[in-house]
Amino acid sequence: MRYIFILFSLLVSVKLIAQPTIKPNRTISSDTVKIDSSITDTTKTDSLEKNSKSDLNSEIKYSAEDSIRFSIDGNTIYLFGKGRVSYEDLELDADYIRIDQKNKLLFARGIKDKNGVYRGRPIFKQGTDEPVTTDSLFFNFETKKGKLYGTATSMDGGFIQARQSKKNQYNEVSIKNGIYSTCSLPEPYTHFGIHITKGLITDKQVISGPAYLEIEHIPLPIGLPFGFFPKMNKRASGFRFPSFGEDANRGFYMQGIGWYLGLNDYWDADILGTIYSKGSYDLTTAARYKVNYKYSGSVNLSYSSIRDPNGVEGTPSNSASKQFNVQWTHSQDQSANPGTTLSANVNFGTSSYFQQTGAAGTYDYNSLIKNSMSSSVAYGRTFFDGLFNFTSALRSNQDISAKTVSLTLPQYSLSMTTLNPFDSKDRVGEQKWYQKIAVGYSSEGSNSFNGQETGLFKKENLKKFQNGISHNIPVSLSLNALKVLQFNTSVSYAERWSFQTVHKSLDVSNKIVTDTVQGFARNYNYSFNGGFSTKVYGMKTFKKGNLVALRHVMTPSVNFNYTPDFSDSKYGFYEDITKSTGAALSDSVRRALRYSRFEGTVYGGPGIGRSASIGFSIDNNIEAKVKSKSDTSTAYEKIPIIQGLSFSGNYNFVADSMNLSTISFGGRTAFFKQKIGLNFSGVFDPYQVVNIEGNPIRINKYMFENGKLARLTSFTMSTDFSFNSAAMKKRNDELRQKEDDPNITPSQQQDIRNILNNPNYYVDFTVPWNFSASYSFNYSNAGLRSVITNTLNFNGDLSVTPKWKVQFNSGYDFRAKEISLTRFTINRDLHCWDMSFGWTPFGMYKSYSFDIRVRASILQDLKLKKRSALPLNY
Repeated sequence: MRYIFILFSLLVSVKLIAQPTIKPNRTISSDTVKIDSSITDTTKTDSLEKNSKSDLNSEIKYSAEDSIRFSIDGNTIYLFGKGRVSYEDLELDADYIRIDQKNKLLFARGIKDKNGVYRGRPIFKQGTDEPVTTDSLFFNFETKKGKLYGTATSMDGGFIQARQSKKNQYNEVSIKNGIYSTCSLPEPYTHFGIHITKGLITDKQVISGPAYLEIEHIPLPIGLPFGFFPKMNKRASGFRFPSFGEDANRGFYMQGIGWYLGLNDYWDADILGTIYSKGSYDLTTAARYKVNYKYSGSVNLSYSSIRDPNGVEGTPSNSASKQFNVQWTHSQDQSANPGTTLSANVNFGTSSYFQQTGAAGTYDYNSLIKNSMSSSVAYGRTFFDGLFNFTSALRSNQDISAKTVSLTLPQYSLSMTTLNPFDSKDRVGEQKWYQKIAVGYSSEGSNSFNGQETGLFKKENLKKFQNGISHNIPVSLSLNALKVLQFNTSVSYAERWSFQTVHKSLDVSNKIVTDTVQGFARNYNYSFNGGFSTKVYGMKTFKKGNLVALRHVMTPSVNFNYTPDFSDSKYGFYEDITKSTGAALSDSVRRALRYSRFEGTVYGGPGIGRSASIGFSIDNNIEAKVKSKSDTSTAYEKIPIIQGLSFSGNYNFVADSMNLSTISFGGRTAFFKQKIGLNFSGVFDPYQVVNIEGNPIRINKYMFENGKLARLTSFTMSTDFSFNSAAMKKRNDELRQKEDDPNITPSQQQDIRNILNNPNYYVDFTVPWNFSASYSFNYSNAGLRSVITNTLNFNGDLSVTPKWKVQFNSGYDFRAKEISLTRFTINRDLHCWDMSFGWTPFGMYKSYSFDIRVRASILQDLKLKKRSALPLNY
């Protein structure tokens, strides 16, 4: 029904007319009931039900909560207070009902309460039709014809109200002085829509007499003398109205104009465009699909032509920049094919698409600051009763700033569940030590390319793909030693197959030349590992104050690793760089310069040099036990103070120099009942650095020789917090429950998917305020100069009144000493309409926009508001 008035909508250039709302002038038919109480049988009972016999074809069943009264001849029945009548397929509820059995007539209306409020309006339902709310009605039992006054009913996502309407035995409804609205309120307070003087509604069509547009009960000189529209109880195609605004660089714009295609119950699509006054334009095709219990997804194709507003007409400076972006998401229902999965999350295009187009005109902050784009299409399957798991994927990663791309077409992984080959299925009792030996297997394969995105699919670039396969076989044993130590040992073997290798040599000008050699080659390595770990507990109790105790859990571990030197000539994995004379190239101390034949291949090769190292790590967790603020004196709360504070490193006994590795550390904590989280990590270097011709060079001298323990080379800290996040979770849980509701329409299901996939596009008016922020700090020092960057980003919203909400997002870059992208949006909840005004006051995305449109029915129920300027509800 919401599209049958599309011809009216095409006559208006503003998008307010998409789905109108009109406030009706209700007419209540009066009925005077004269009752002589002295001769009337008065009965007051709860839910009294009588079977009345008359010359009608079927019996009438009726009941009332207040009272039931009869006329002196018994032919007229009066029901007071939540009366109910059932006759064949007719059901009627009202606060006052009169049944005239002699004339076979029924009358119903509401009753004014002591405050003058009209309550208990009749609710009329016949057969499988939608219930109709009316101010009053007459109904003939014999002819099954009815006349209704002040009717309100829903139809295909819209609402029809009429001063008078008649319904005949052929299920046809004639209306007089009717209105069509998208608002479910009995009297829409945002009155804007179509007034129909006379009309006829059947199961398959709507025939309209003179109809015109009306705003706040003021007729507009826009209308039609008559109309004939098919009535479709399914998705229908229609015109998409644009939003309007101004961009500081591209000029005034008309955004989101286009056509909606309701293809069938499984597919629909939007074809939209945006036109700018300075010559730029955007084109977008957004398709969505869903087959219940099988799969669902969406495909978005975007193309933009961006002109430089400062360019001179007819010169190269005025040429258009072509940008495109492709997004595809697909998910498979787990019950569709157990043991098999298929998913897709694709996002690729030109690296400057989001920056050049202002994130497709949405000016979404997270999209504008993107540094990379990634895509993947994955397939997985388990077989042999879950013993093997196979996955395969197509992947791409784009570095937006460097304009480089990394493709993996395809990549596969095959893994086997870990087995205990010496254990028995019929074993009785605990495992013996040899029965705990575990063996596993995994394999990976990849075909990849790394290079510039320009000319990506040219023939010469397709020859640069690298491919290879790797195999890993781990054998492990885990035992408890001395009851407090966990002993782990393993032997691992890895083999790599490559279809390209490299060869390095010196040319006649003594420059190193690297050539790619096509052909199959293999390399391998094996290693031995063993180690111990345990847990140490500490407790400090306090007798005074709210702090009851501090608990410290420390997890130290030590492991030993041995790996042979696979750069030895007997393995053939490394070669010497040779001069044109055939002699090996040597460094300043006459050591041959060696290189790996598998350098730069997909899975590489074994490392150079022998390793016999001891690794060490220690992990710490500290938590406090405090008295609860509840009335119960024995109630306590556990508050985490430091979580996962760890230090790790290793010492290589057989290295020529710098035996000790760098020391890594990291941890996390939270404050204010876990609402503010803090994560940090860093690296300490135990060796000194000297300045040689402006370059920092590490030397084999410890920092403590200069009186310092270590040198901090990098440190990263980040924190974020959000208040009222529970409200967002509650809303999403409610949406997921509604998505599986079989009673909602396919378009409402799509609305829900849009909201869940784009949580930042919507705001809940029931939450009075919301605020979230994030801060990141980065420090790096290679040895001579330190670099510090720190940024602050925040966003939130505030309900000024129950119907007005202000949204904001901004930030500050402390290094650049400037404010990051800032945007304000004012939203107005109009129940069945949405209005928003967005403003970016400064920066390269300086702009404003104004938008008002009909809200989808599912959003009316959930009181959700859409932030995005692009139309997502349909």
